[in-house]
Amino acid sequence: MPGFRRLLFTRFAAQWSDGVFRAGLAGAVLFNPERGADPLTIAGGFAVLLLPYSVLGPFAGALLDRWDRRRVVLLASLLRGLAVIGAAVAVGFGLAGVELFVLALLVEGISRFVGSGMSAALPHVVPKHTLVTANALATTTGAMISVLGGGCAILLRALFGSGNSGSAWTTSFAVLGSLLAAAIVARFARGGLGPDAVDEPADPVLAVARGLADGAKAAVAAPTVTAGFIALFAHRASYGVSLLLTVLLMRYALSDVGVLKAGLPGLGQMAVMAGAGILLAGFCTPRLVARFGRHRVVLCSLALAAVAQFGLGLPMVLPTVLLASFLITGAGQVLKLCVDSAIQRDVGDESRGRVFALYDTLFNITQVAAVAAAAAVTPLDGRSALLLIIATAVYLLGGLGYLLAIRRNPAS
Repeated sequence: MPGFRRLLFTRFAAQWSDGVFRAGLAGAVLFNPERGADPLTIAGGFAVLLLPYSVLGPFAGALLDRWDRRRVVLLASLLRGLAVIGAAVAVGFGLAGVELFVLALLVEGISRFVGSGMSAALPHVVPKHTLVTANALATTTGAMISVLGGGCAILLRALFGSGNSGSAWTTSFAVLGSLLAAAIVARFARGGLGPDAVDEPADPVLAVARGLADGAKAAVAAPTVTAGFIALFAHRASYGVSLLLTVLLMRYALSDVGVLKAGLPGLGQMAVMAGAGILLAGFCTPRLVARFGRHRVVLCSLALAAVAQFGLGLPMVLPTVLLASFLITGAGQVLKLCVDSAIQRDVGDESRGRVFALYDTLFNITQVAAVAAAAAVTPLDGRSALLLIIATAVYLLGGLGYLLAIRRNPAS
């Protein structure tokens, strides 16, 4: 399918660029000997990475249903390239705080339009009966390409140096992916990626507000979806806390153990472990659900994440931290796949997209709020047993909330 292949390569280029930019920026802000990084600074970085998905995501959906998606992805890729250069220059001149975060927010916000445009365009390049498989392939391989981009940034940082100048050159390489994405998507015919028809209200703000409200009503009306939201809220909050502590531990507390590395290379290894967890979850979830049922799988995933958080995270040593990343991320992906399937099965087609928009918005805001709350009380080196115990308890409370929610629908 030439159209699918072209769209897939566009996604690869864009997500490689995302991986390079995020890892380059992380190195510039968190692991730069010329800068200090306290918990609140790290929390601000997470907000930059996640809030565009929350704030701009619903608007991206509304606008992509009225504009030529080929043109959106093309222009957004070019604008993103300019924003990447601006952020790299800011890193080189040693800017920090609000100025740098605003530029990074611009890059990530534009990336949201690129990613959403490609997702919305997928039904235009593959037959309907292959849509689920094509989406799974694009999402999984795209995530792996993003991890590869992060690895490239770590190698570039070793080549150019870890100071402001080296960090700037590393971050600037992300522009290559944006330009390549623009060049590939330009080969589509005008209008070839949709939309075929526009049925949104004329005012994008009204379209977004109405869509989120309708999505909330549809989610509440389906007990299995409400229960899934509770489980994912618990995971996002707990994961946000442990992620903040892990970054601080990698930066200030942990040391190398043989081939296992601390610092920015350690975050790269953690990303690889998380990616392996995601791949394993994608392979195992359908089989587990078919054998044990979705509710048991969700509850066992929450329990596994709680055990990994407490048993592997609490020692706060490098090998167990990496293993915890594998298990917690894998369990979180199982949860996500189960909740996705609940929405697809139990929410009508006329409301399904709005529920997913609400889902995207609320869960990223939850993770940012959890990171910010943890940053206000955690020590600089990230050694906070109390926060890890709280995160473990949140997983267990999520399981209890899930059980209570599905009792609204005994037949489920």
